[in-house]
Amino acid sequence: MKTVLVTGGCGFMGSHFIRLLGRQGSWRVVNLDKLTYAGDPERLQDIQNDARYQFVRGDIGDRQLVHELFEHERPWAVVNFAAESHVDRSILDPGPFLQTNVVGTEVLLEAAHAYRVDRFVQISTDEVYGDTEGREPSLEDSPLRASSPYAASKAAADLICLAYRRTYDMPVLIVRSSNNYGPFQFPEKLIPLIIRNSLKNQELPVYGDGGQRRDWLHVDDSARGFLDVLRGGRPGEIYNVGTGSLRTNIEIVREICALLAPRGGLGLDGLLSRVRYVDDRPGHDRCYEMDSQKIRKELGWTPEVTLGAGLELTVQWYIDHQHWLEHVVSGEYQAYYDAVYARTWQKK
Repeated sequence: MKTVLVTGGCGFMGSHFIRLLGRQGSWRVVNLDKLTYAGDPERLQDIQNDARYQFVRGDIGDRQLVHELFEHERPWAVVNFAAESHVDRSILDPGPFLQTNVVGTEVLLEAAHAYRVDRFVQISTDEVYGDTEGREPSLEDSPLRASSPYAASKAAADLICLAYRRTYDMPVLIVRSSNNYGPFQFPEKLIPLIIRNSLKNQELPVYGDGGQRRDWLHVDDSARGFLDVLRGGRPGEIYNVGTGSLRTNIEIVREICALLAPRGGLGLDGLLSRVRYVDDRPGHDRCYEMDSQKIRKELGWTPEVTLGAGLELTVQWYIDHQHWLEHVVSGEYQAYYDAVYARTWQKK
């Protein structure tokens, strides 16, 4: 049974990936997670007693800890989800993004090189390509035009991975996915934010005119894409993962309101009246669009969850798990929320 070291496995995307590995039955998983505000062990509560799963609390930037973990576990592969991942927070304070996303990735690469892992999968984002408004969808070899500190830190991590491939012939693979959504997503992101605020009778903030277009990918589909790359991707290659279908932010907000109205006993007109157009995010990209034909042709991956079905399932999950929403929202979250939506990007 092969051991896979998954970093950031208590986060939104990492936890879904670990759960998928668990259903396969042929993997042993070691989950290294720092447990920042966005990391929650409750996401993996159902597998905590599985003999094939081990949790280690720690920072990927802790060089001694990482090397000791590699020495002890000798993983066959690394899948690096660990990252500071929210654009808004990177605008308020870029420092943690550079430390975790850039330095932490280098620490992992150095250990993976020293202990000769067979696969190193770097989880990246479509945001490294920058704004595609007026341009063709981004291909895997398109220039990187990162706009935000977050996107720049992920682009830097990608380049470090490719440098280790070129210089040390490391079996590095990079996966760039579009906007993920689904159960257990932290409510700073658009979809869970709108669901929570609707259920709490609060305003529904929408940046600018709400016309920013994104490719919305259900987290179960992205997890399958990551696993396909882990199993069959070609070392040194980059794979885009997305649906190819774009929707504006305001369209997503309206669809959520339409789904919530009958389920939560809330009137649709009342929900829509709470929409508030707020000052746009600084440097906000209008469009992210990727070409994902490479992973479809090479590995046979295709998205299975339609946006309509995925939103319906997601809305119902949050209605049924409001206790989890309140569990992860703390005083720190309120301070962040006020800094972004109430104080027009004033740093705390």
